[in-house]
Amino acid sequence: MGKITYQDLLEAGVHFGHLRKKWNPKMMPYIFMERKGIHIIDLNKTLESLEETAGALRAMARSGKKILFVATKKQAKTIVEEAANRVNMPYVTERWLGGMLTNFATIRKSIKKMQSIERMMNDGTFENITKKERLQLTREKAKLEKVLGGIANMSRLPAAIYIVDIGNEHIALAEAKRLNIPTLAMVDTNCDPTLVDYAVPANDDATKSIAIITEYLTNAIIEGLEERKRDKDEADAQNEGEEESRLSSTERVLLAVDEDSPEEGGGEGAKKPAAPGGRRRATGARRTGGGP
Repeated sequence: MGKITYQDLLEAGVHFGHLRKKWNPKMMPYIFMERKGIHIIDLNKTLESLEETAGALRAMARSGKKILFVATKKQAKTIVEEAANRVNMPYVTERWLGGMLTNFATIRKSIKKMQSIERMMNDGTFENITKKERLQLTREKAKLEKVLGGIANMSRLPAAIYIVDIGNEHIALAEAKRLNIPTLAMVDTNCDPTLVDYAVPANDDATKSIAIITEYLTNAIIEGLEERKRDKDEADAQNEGEEESRLSSTERVLLAVDEDSPEEGGGEGAKKPAAPGGRRRATGARRTGGGP
């Protein structure tokens, strides 16, 4: 993952905040100055926060955890959806349904219904129902897919949530906080950074700003996934080596047993059983002079 520079953030307009009258006082540590009534974000603080957040995401991805991407505002939808698809993570870019996390069991039922309709379309069931029923099911599937398509493969609650604009996604943030799910977010000067676990002070309205921050964090996730794959390959190689070592040890033991065991059919190395009392009779014969 390439390092992001101060100049990169400057060119993307990450430093532009909101008007002074809209600011949140808790953003004071991240504000560099005010210019023409607009607060300017301290990009040095942005770089520090970005590195910390990227490290957290990398560790989560390496441990196999799922991160939910959330951004329903127009300028962020496409960027976030493409980023989530790159790393095969769930996402929400349409309307956030109330209870999507806190009432996840009900959401799963809706997802299963959508998948059931899709199976009906593929297995030929649609041919045996009326045209009106087909139309109703098709419309229902399209409606469900638009809202829930991004989380169709999310079988359990995510390990963390990445949010663009916590002011706009306040419902998602509230549900995550209620369930103690870690939150990572882009936070502008009109928001409270203390509401999230990892806040990246940045302009969350400009497309370029959203793109550069999201891409950097997505690259961190990719690194974590690659590290996870390497760890798995190394573990598999080690297990294979141990298995081969056990097999070779077993073969050596069996070979040693075969070498020590007598040959079948009685060869030269085969032991001949002595006649009972043979040694005693021979001794007796020598004592008596060996007559008949």
